[in-house]
Amino acid sequence: MTGPAVVLVGPPGAGKSTIGALLAQRLGTGYRDTDADIERTAGKPIPEIFIDEGEPHFRALEREAVRTAVAEHPGVLALGGGAVMDDGTRALLAGLPVVFLDVELADAVHRVGLDAPRPLLAVNPRQRWRELMEARRPLYTEVARATVTTGGRTPDEVADAVLQALALPRDRTPDTTQ
Repeated sequence: MTGPAVVLVGPPGAGKSTIGALLAQRLGTGYRDTDADIERTAGKPIPEIFIDEGEPHFRALEREAVRTAVAEHPGVLALGGGAVMDDGTRALLAGLPVVFLDVELADAVHRVGLDAPRPLLAVNPRQRWRELMEARRPLYTEVARATVTTGGRTPDEVADAVLQALALPRDRTPDTTQ
């Protein structure tokens, strides 16, 4: 199989970074976050990209980061919350082991915090988060092979649920003979 072992999608605060790193450790593979790729490419944090160049420029960088990561990365891949809004990205994810990490507003707010530097949540973050989820939920479910709810679960429990949903082994020792 080519492409990532697992692709995580979901809104801000779903736990993609935490769960992604945990899954990579359990699967004995690497972890990659397309938001980190974008920041490295741009040489600045995502909020500054939004301010300096605007959202359309950020989305173009995001499309390219996802395309590159899907082509190059065989491990666990976490996408930014809005990556699924792009038709081409959704097409690229077709057939891949994508998991939608679903989270309730209260949990997301607790995890993200209302003062976190998230450009799309800067004004009235609770209402904006609800609006984003209303628009994005159908897209997350469209690309996902499985949906895992994160509410009331520890990161370990969420990672177990992802592995179970994708029928992947829960623990694998990395092959160091290569």
